[in-house]
Amino acid sequence: MISGDELVAVYDETGEVTGTATRAQVRALGLWHAAGVVLVRSPDGSQAYVHLRAPGKDVFPSTYDCWAGGVVAAGETPAECAARELAEELGVRGVTPVPLFTLVYDKPPIRCHNFAFEVRWDGPFVHQPEEVVDGRWLPLEELRRWAEDPACRFVPDGRLGILEWFRRRDA
Repeated sequence: MISGDELVAVYDETGEVTGTATRAQVRALGLWHAAGVVLVRSPDGSQAYVHLRAPGKDVFPSTYDCWAGGVVAAGETPAECAARELAEELGVRGVTPVPLFTLVYDKPPIRCHNFAFEVRWDGPFVHQPEEVVDGRWLPLEELRRWAEDPACRFVPDGRLGILEWFRRRDA
């Protein structure tokens, strides 16, 4: 499990780095921070990899997500974070995440700038047991239905992110 003593980058509401704090302080005080999140799509682009978060996660435990990712560490860029988290959570290495957009999630105590990226990957996946319980490919239209269904146990910021991804794709 990730330590609350881990030093992370603190951001302001405009998305600029302003300092550092421990992960525990960020959570306890509701500080602005950032995350690098990565949508993993199949090589043909028709599916996305969805995973079930571990029950011990500090936020949104035991929920589904289509974004591999995590908090930007002190001294790390969002792109570096995205690549690191992709490797740690899903075992995906050797690909460069492509930037998509930044989505602000402001529902205190969680106040985060989610820097979204995408990769194409055909496997294999190696789940980090402390982070991911299970995962599978999901056709994009089924993923849209999950995200649009408020009863689906989907990570709230991940839901907003994938709905934004669909909005941009459909525009």
